[in-house]
Amino acid sequence: ASESVNFRNAVSVCPVCTPHRASLMTGRYPLSTGMFLNDLYLPSEELCMGEIFKRAGYDTGYIGKWHLDGHGRDSFIPRDRRQGFDYWKVLECTHNYNKSHYYAGDDRTKRTWKGYDAYAQTKDAQQYIRDHANKAKPFLLVMAYGTPHFPHATAPADLKAGYPPGSIKLRPNVPAKMKGRAKREAQGYYAHCTALDRCIGDLRQTIRETGAADDTIFVFTSDHGEMLGSQGQRPCEKQRPWDESIRVPFLL
Repeated sequence: ASESVNFRNAVSVCPVCTPHRASLMTGRYPLSTGMFLNDLYLPSEELCMGEIFKRAGYDTGYIGKWHLDGHGRDSFIPRDRRQGFDYWKVLECTHNYNKSHYYAGDDRTKRTWKGYDAYAQTKDAQQYIRDHANKAKPFLLVMAYGTPHFPHATAPADLKAGYPPGSIKLRPNVPAKMKGRAKREAQGYYAHCTALDRCIGDLRQTIRETGAADDTIFVFTSDHGEMLGSQGQRPCEKQRPWDESIRVPFLL
């Protein structure tokens, strides 16, 4: 963040997975694309980031969560529905971060990321960067992590240990009756965040090691926040018109 342009008041256009991701890909509002709910299909007629970069001569890659296909969260996504991305290790959607499936390229075999999926996906992205950093063609790589997201308790145990619930300070708008659960959920949420801190650090280190740091634009953002008990909402709730839900990081 200290090395970035930090948009400190970035707001999700619609704080839930599918609508925001469609806007990120197209630059258009959810009501313009029709993508205003989860699990809808982003029409192939939409002009997306991958297609734009590909036409400009870039190699394109996508790793992680897609949630734009609308044909079932566990279904194989064929090439003609990938919106311009060629390198492909993707599942539509899962919240099982320690037994996370994906499909690779055009192979319809369902595979499983080894261990905590964000760590395994990061290693794959690091290899992609090594393979493409010094080629004549530039590349666009989208790393779409599923976390931080419920279930929060599935975050790595060693990182959860760094956030004992008794030491967690909640926002003052969390009702007293919800504080116990909110602290338990926050423990896992913060652990998921810390895991991604490690992943981002690994990606940036790989970019430096390949000599691509001075010729790479790195963007870090998210599709939504979580209420974590604020305003009396469920700790895993988003899709609400309050700061805790709509404010997102955006580092450039």
